[in-house]
Amino acid sequence: QVQLVESGGGLVQAGGSLRLSCAASGSIFSINDMGWYRQAPGKERELVALITSGGSTNYADSVKGRFTISRANAVNTVYLQMSSLKAEDTAVYYCNVEGYSGSHYYHRRRFGSWGPGTQVTVSS
Repeated sequence: QVQLVESGGGLVQAGGSLRLSCAASGSIFSINDMGWYRQAPGKERELVALITSGGSTNYADSVKGRFTISRANAVNTVYLQMSSLKAEDTAVYYCNVEGYSGSHYYHRRRFGSWGPGTQVTVSS
């Protein structure tokens, strides 16, 4: 099993910054894509940013130039640096990690895990 623990959410004024972290633990063989999604009240969950194992990134148009996703493979952690925050960024942010679990190449299994979510509230 692979567990995700998120941290870094909170209340911030518009124009401010926050940094989210998501650490994966458990029986991890390898990690492929790591991403951040968000869900605002009454809206569907949407992709915010994604980073592949090779370091390629993809961002939602609404956050380009303001958010930066990065990862620390040695500690199985993904980060989301959020700057110039706007009221419309208010949402619950979820991390998602996909990869393989297990301790041996021939016994590995695909997994996809979600974090419990962390609230980000931007006051205008």
